[in-house]
Amino acid sequence: MTSSSSPSQAAQRAFAQNNPEGLRADALMEEDVAWSFEIDGERDGDQFDRSERAALRRVAGLSTELEDVTEVEYRQLRLERVVLVGVWTTGTSQDAENSLAELAALAETAGALVLDGVIQRRDKPDAATYIGSGKAGELRDIVLESGADTVICDGELSPGQLIHLEDVVKVKVIDRTALILDIFAQHAKSREGKAQVALAQMQYMLPRLRGWGQSLSRQMGGGKGGGLATRGPGETKIETDRRWIREKMAKMRREIAEMKTGREIKRQERRRNKVPSVAIAGYTNAGKSSLLNRLTGAGVLVENALFATLDPTVRRAETPSGRLYTLADTVGFVRHLPHHLVEAFRSTMEEVGDSDLILHVVDGSHPAPEEQLAAVREVIRDVGATNVPEIVVINKADAADPLTLQRLLRIEKRSIAVSARSGQGIEELLALIDDELPRPSVEIEALVPYTHGNLVARAHTDGEVISEEHTPEGTLLKARVHEELAADLAPYVPAPTA
Repeated sequence: MTSSSSPSQAAQRAFAQNNPEGLRADALMEEDVAWSFEIDGERDGDQFDRSERAALRRVAGLSTELEDVTEVEYRQLRLERVVLVGVWTTGTSQDAENSLAELAALAETAGALVLDGVIQRRDKPDAATYIGSGKAGELRDIVLESGADTVICDGELSPGQLIHLEDVVKVKVIDRTALILDIFAQHAKSREGKAQVALAQMQYMLPRLRGWGQSLSRQMGGGKGGGLATRGPGETKIETDRRWIREKMAKMRREIAEMKTGREIKRQERRRNKVPSVAIAGYTNAGKSSLLNRLTGAGVLVENALFATLDPTVRRAETPSGRLYTLADTVGFVRHLPHHLVEAFRSTMEEVGDSDLILHVVDGSHPAPEEQLAAVREVIRDVGATNVPEIVVINKADAADPLTLQRLLRIEKRSIAVSARSGQGIEELLALIDDELPRPSVEIEALVPYTHGNLVARAHTDGEVISEEHTPEGTLLKARVHEELAADLAPYVPAPTA
């Protein structure tokens, strides 16, 4: 990739010319294959959402909504033909190319056709137009030449930057945050997920409301009938809309808090029953849902796209030694994850902080897996889960470079290479989970009467049975159990012999 600081406009767009596939989502993801129940059904389970997701299509040819209107501009993202723009401030040129390639993958996931991509080398983004007035004029020429109707910037733009850049390029401009919010809005299915996305969208939209004409006119002041009865200027339409959005956000926060209560009750029930919990966290499209399906047969939607699944899924699983635990799939992360989303999805991400073990899934076939690891750990740190034990699961080992796998396994001391598609390393992963999960703290030997078989069943369900022998007096049980069950079994512990 060549940065756009080169004097030649052709060199400015060398990213698309020298690497035509670099703008495609395939640069980030393994080769996409058609999903079929005969081939993939055993691994992924029932895929009830697949037909509905496949039916989702964007409508081409819609207005870019830049004309003067009399209402506040609540612009829907209608991405059709887009040009990508990035500012390279730190790191190497390869880092900048990888970031823009990921932006292309996000755009394609949202339904856009990526036409071109340029990178501007700067010490910091321009305060007015993000890429500077001169390069903004060159970007306008690229937009005209390619016939694009949207420009996507690889960063979060201020309201002023959005306005000034749109004034130059004369088409709609959105930033990385708006693009990710749009993808989340498409893919959220549960009531809580939709509410969290709506809250994040309103937080993002509030400082960026724009209006023309009557939107900036003021309401009539006090008095009746107008005319001489007015008592000074009232609110403008845009101020009214801002107040409405704030009230809506407050209502949405209350609703999310109420939904959180139901999930907390379920979580407390698992704690009361001493059921260990494992959370699957990782970069988007690293294969978290595929791994969940492989381990539990959950039937969660598996798709070769970024943020294909958003709503958390909790399934019960069993270790090779027979211990029960829960496995929770969480929302995928991405570099520069918008802080609006981190705040809105904080209640969902608490599954990671409350777990006994984190399976940190990373795509072994990705060009820069170390960057994925760093981005995910930054979000884990934000939600306060740094003290939870972590196993790095290097997925897609069958498609990864062997040297990359060796490097990751050497760097990450608690790591394992697996393939959710082929089943490679799954048995070893299950054994590792069994070793890492917290074990019951009390070892006890009791002669349980047959009339109290429920205690033996609890030992099998909630504890770890070491040995079991049926005698004429009852079941001689030796097991590791939690304190509550140990207290219930205490009356049946044989007295020590002299």
